[in-house]
Amino acid sequence: MPMSESFHKRLSPILDTIAQNFGTPFHIYDETGIIETCQALKQVFSAREGFKEFFAVKALPNPAVMNIMKEQGFGFDCSSGPEIMLAASIGSRGDDIMFTSNNTSRQEFETAMEADAVINLDDISLIDKMPRMPELICFRYNPGDRRRGNKIIGNPVESKYGVSHAQIKDAYRMARDRGARRFGMHTMLASNELDWRYMAETTAMLLSMVEETADALNIEFEFINIGGGLGIPYRPGQEPMDINSLAGRCCELLDRFENKRGWAPLLFMENGRYMTGPHGVLAARVINHKNIYRKYVGLDASMSSLMRPGMYGAYHHMHIHGKENFHPQETVDVTGSLCENIDKFAIQRTLPVTKEGDIVVIHDTGAHGHAMGFNYNAQLRPKELLLKTNGTVELIRREETPDDYFATLHFDKNTLVLP
Repeated sequence: MPMSESFHKRLSPILDTIAQNFGTPFHIYDETGIIETCQALKQVFSAREGFKEFFAVKALPNPAVMNIMKEQGFGFDCSSGPEIMLAASIGSRGDDIMFTSNNTSRQEFETAMEADAVINLDDISLIDKMPRMPELICFRYNPGDRRRGNKIIGNPVESKYGVSHAQIKDAYRMARDRGARRFGMHTMLASNELDWRYMAETTAMLLSMVEETADALNIEFEFINIGGGLGIPYRPGQEPMDINSLAGRCCELLDRFENKRGWAPLLFMENGRYMTGPHGVLAARVINHKNIYRKYVGLDASMSSLMRPGMYGAYHHMHIHGKENFHPQETVDVTGSLCENIDKFAIQRTLPVTKEGDIVVIHDTGAHGHAMGFNYNAQLRPKELLLKTNGTVELIRREETPDDYFATLHFDKNTLVLP
C-alpha cells in the first residue's frame, strides 16, 4: 500500500504549483496522514494505561515533524548527542527522551544526562564508562540464537547490538549495586516487519526475561520497550501490519503478567518508519533520457536524496504526475547523476512514457529518505516541505547550497609540528 489515496488526492491538485514555487527536487510530508497514524496507534493500545511511543528521530530528524509527535504526546528515541539536542530544541527532556546508542562515547553520555534522558545501555561494559549511574536504567537485550532476526536487522548472534542472554542479569545486578533503583528492559530484533506475530513474540520474550530477572534480583521493572520495526507495505498489493491484532495480543500478555505478579511494566515502542514513512514522497523532474542497451530516465535528484534503492535494493513505488493511467508505457531504469551505477531509483520498471519536465513522485520517503542523505560527488541534499492540515505548504528545511558544502573547509589554521 504505497502512497495513500487520501494523500494523493491532497497533493496531486497542487503539486505543479508547489514545484513551480519551491523548485524540485523536494521531499514533502503529509501532516494529516502523520496525525492519523499517531492517533490510530494510541487508540489500539489504549487498553494499557501508560502506553507510549518514542518516535525514532533517525527516521525523520526535522523539528517541524517532531513537534507533531510531541503534540500527540509522544517521546523521542535518540541514538546520538545531536539527536538529543534536536529533541531538546523543541522542549523535550527527561522521560520524553530515550537514549539508545551503541559504541557510545563519554560525551554522548554527558549530553544524555544533561537532558535527564532515560539511558538504554547497549553493552555491559558501558556501565563503568558512564559519568554516574542514574536512578532509572535500561538495557538492550539481545537473545542470540533464542530468536531469529529479519533481513534488515540480521541474525541476533551476528548483531553488534545489545547485552547477551548470559550477561543480562549481571548487567542489572551491577547497575543496582551502583545505585540504580528503577529499571526498564528494551530490545529491537526486526526492522520493517509486517508480521504482527513476530512483534507479539518479542513482547512475550521481554516479559519472560523481566520475570526471570525480577525474581533473580528482587527488583521490579517500570517498562518494557519492544523497539521499533513495525513495517509498511512498500509494494502494491502487500498487506499492511495488522496493528489491531498486535495491540490485542500485547495487551493480553501484559494483563496475564499483571494477574500473575500483581504488577506489570508499562509498554513502550519506538517506531519511525511506521509513523512517517508512507506520509512522505520525493518529487523530482525528468531532465534527461538515454537509450543505449537500456532506456534511462534521468531525474534532477540522485541517490544522495534517497539511498535505500541503491544501498539495499529497496523497492519504492513511483508514479508520473498527471500520467497515472497514461499509455503508452515503457520499461526503464530511473536514475540520478552520481558516478555510481547503483544510483538508480528503479530498475527495469514499467512506467508511462515521460518527457523532460515531467514530475516523478517516489513514494514512501517519509522515513530514512532525507535522513540518510549524503554529499558524495558534492551532491547537495534537497529541501523538505510539509503539507499542513490547513492546506498550506511550509518549507521546513531549505536545500543545501555550495556554501554549506564548503563550510567545513573554513577553519582556523592548526598545524602540528613534530620534533
